[in-house]
Amino acid sequence: MPAQISGLLGRLQQSIRQFTLAQRTLVVIGVAVLVLGAVALSSWLAKPTMTPLFTGLSATDASAIVDHLESEAVAYELTDGGSTIMVPNDKVYPMRIAVASAGLPASSDGGGYSLLDDMGMTSSEFQQEVTYQRALEGELAKTIGAINGVEAATVKLALPEDSVFVDEKGAPTASVFVKTAPGVALESDKVESIVHLVSAGIEGMSPTDVAVIDADGKVLSAIGGTSGNGLQGNQTAEYEARVASNVQQMLERIVGAGNAVVTVTADLDYDQAARVTETYTPAENAPPISETSTLEEYTGSGQAVGGVLGPDGNTTTGDDADGSYRKESETLNNTVNKTVEEVTTTPGAVRRQSVSVVVSQDAGGNLDMADLQETVVAAAGIDEARGDVVSVSRMEFDTSSAEAAEAAFAEAEKAAAAEESKQLITTAGIGGVVLLALILAIVMGARRSRRARREAIDLGAIELIESRKAEILEQPEPTLALPAPVEPLSDEMQSKRDDVIALAAEQPAEVAEVLRGWLVGGRR
Repeated sequence: MPAQISGLLGRLQQSIRQFTLAQRTLVVIGVAVLVLGAVALSSWLAKPTMTPLFTGLSATDASAIVDHLESEAVAYELTDGGSTIMVPNDKVYPMRIAVASAGLPASSDGGGYSLLDDMGMTSSEFQQEVTYQRALEGELAKTIGAINGVEAATVKLALPEDSVFVDEKGAPTASVFVKTAPGVALESDKVESIVHLVSAGIEGMSPTDVAVIDADGKVLSAIGGTSGNGLQGNQTAEYEARVASNVQQMLERIVGAGNAVVTVTADLDYDQAARVTETYTPAENAPPISETSTLEEYTGSGQAVGGVLGPDGNTTTGDDADGSYRKESETLNNTVNKTVEEVTTTPGAVRRQSVSVVVSQDAGGNLDMADLQETVVAAAGIDEARGDVVSVSRMEFDTSSAEAAEAAFAEAEKAAAAEESKQLITTAGIGGVVLLALILAIVMGARRSRRARREAIDLGAIELIESRKAEILEQPEPTLALPAPVEPLSDEMQSKRDDVIALAAEQPAEVAEVLRGWLVGGRR
C-alpha cells in the first residue's frame, strides 16, 4: 500500500478514536442513512417501468390473465381494483400476443360486431339474423358499460319479424340489465341517457319501449315510459330539495343564516296521457267548395192524380186545382278550417305542492308576514288554482342545542390549537436540542482534533530539533574538506518534516514563537 494512503488511513483511525460517544453515534447514524439511501436508490433504478397490459377487465378475465403471467414468470401489478394489469414496458406487446393466443380476455370477444367476422357463406338466413341481433346487443352493452358508475350491462332485443302476411308491423322493444359499481346509484339523467341510447340504436324503437333494471331488481324505466318507484322517489326528493334551497337562500338574505326553516312537500304526476283534439272553424271571406241547386216543376189542366185522404173517405188535392207542382232545393258546401292537436303529457309534472316556512321571532319581529308570504309564493312557484298551500309563521327557536354544539366546537378548536402549538413547541425544542448537540459535537471534535494535531506536531518538532542538535554537536570542527554526504531521512522523519512545514504554513506566528522560545532556551 502506498505511504500516502497508509498515512491517510492512520490519521483517519486516530481521528475516529478521539471521537466521543455522541460523535460516534452520529457518524454511525449518518453512515446507516447513506447505506439505506444507496440501497433504495439502487432498487428504484433497478425497478422496471410498468405499462398497462389490459384495462377495464372483469374479475374472471383478470384472474385468467394473472395465471398466464405467473406461468410465464412475468412480473405484474394490479391497479384500479384489479381491473387493470401492469407489466414491464418491454413485455407489453409479447404478452398481449401470448394472452390473445390463449383466448383472453374472453369477455371482450363474446359480443359485438366481431361475431360477424366468423360467419361463413353457408350460414342460413335465420343464423344471419340471430347473429346480427347478438352483435347489436353486444355493441349496445359495451357502450352502456362505458358510462361512469356502470360496471357491467346486458341488452336483450325483441325485434319483430318482417312478413308480407301481416298488415301492421309490431314495435321493437328492449330490456337493459345494469350492474353498477359498489356504492354507486344511477341518477335519473343517466337512466334517461341509457334509454335514449338504446332506442336511437334500433330502427323504429321509441324511448318508451325500453326497460331498464338494476342489479337489485329495481325497475328504473318500464315499458311505456313510466319510471320505477325508486326513481320516482328520487325525482320527487330532488324537486323538493331544489325548491327548498331557492326559498332558503332568499330567506337567509332577509333574516340571516339559521333564522329560517323551509319544508317543501310535492306530489308529482308520473302518469303519461295522450289527447287528440279536432277543431272545425268556418273560413271567413272564402268561396264555397261546391254548390248544387235542384228544381222540379209540373203544370197540367186535368185533375191531379192522388191527393190526401179526407175524413169522409174522399181524396182531396192541393190548392192548385189545375194539378201544377213545384219543388226547389239547394246544397252549399262552405270552406271549413280543420285543426288536429295531439298532446302527450310527459311524466313528472307537479300535481300539488305545499311549502311551510318558520321564521325566528328574534330575527323576523319587524317583518310584515303578508309581504313575506307573497315573496315565498313567488319564489316557490305556487299556483293556487292547482291547490298549492303556503304557510309562513313566526316562532321562538330553541337555540340550546346550537349553542351547546357551538361551545363544544369552540372547545374542540381551542384544544386542537393548543395541541398543535404543544406539538410545534415540542418538535422545535427537540430540533433545537439536536441541532445544538450536533454543533457542540462538531466544535468539540474540531478543537480536539486541532489540539491533538498540534501536540503531535510539537512533539515531532521537538524530537526533530533535539536530534538535529545532537548531530550538530557531535560533528567535528569544520575543515576545508568537502562535507560528507548526508544520508536521506527516513520515512518517519520525512512525515514529521512535512507536518512541521504544513504547520508553519498554516500558523506561522505560533511556529515562530515556539522556535524563538527554543532558541532562547538553548542559548541559556
